Amino acid sequence: MNRSIITNFPLLMYILAAKTLILCLAFAGVKMYQSKKIEEKLKREREEKLKKEAEKKDD
Repeated sequence: MNRSIITNFPLLMYILAAKTLILCLAFAGVKMYQSKKIEEKLKREREEKLKKEAEKKDD
């Protein structure tokens, strides 16, 4: 086995851990962004529905 790989093994593990952490944070950020966007859309739809119901009651 190559000796330089064994001596650099801890460094490689730190790099792998950092890469994994960055990917997890990126996916979590995307998920939060998507859920926020969906929630805003649902809120707008609810407001429009209430507005239409209020207009029906006024007629």
